[in-house]
Amino acid sequence: MKKLESREDIELLINSFYAKVIKDEIIAFFFNDVAKVNWDHHLPKMYSFWETILFGQMSYKGNPMAVHFPVNEVAAMEKKHFEQWLKLWKETILENFHGENVSMAITKSENIAKLMSFKMEMARKL
Repeated sequence: MKKLESREDIELLINSFYAKVIKDEIIAFFFNDVAKVNWDHHLPKMYSFWETILFGQMSYKGNPMAVHFPVNEVAAMEKKHFEQWLKLWKETILENFHGENVSMAITKSENIAKLMSFKMEMARKL
C-alpha cells in the first residue's frame, strides 16, 4: 500500500472507485442510465476535482452542484445514494492507500456527501 500523494495516485483512486460505481446495484443507474456519463470526459474532471480538493492544485474548473441538479430532477438523489457513494469511496481509498491524505480524503468526501445530499433534498422540495 502506498501514500496518496500525487496526480497519478488520484487517477488510480478515481479509476478504481468508478470501476465499482458502474457495477453498484444502488447507484450505478445514475451514471449509466440517467446521466449516461461519458467516461472519457468525466474521469479527467474527477482527477482534477480531487487534485484540487486534496492537494490545492486548483486544476478543477467547474460547478459540481450544477451538474448534479439535472440528474436529481430525473431521478431523486437521496441520502441512501450518497451513503453508498461514500461507502464505495472509503473502501477504495482504504484498499489502495495509507497516510494523512487518506484521512483528509475521507473527511472531505463525508463533507461533500452531506452537503450534496442536503442540497439535492432541498431542490426536490422547491
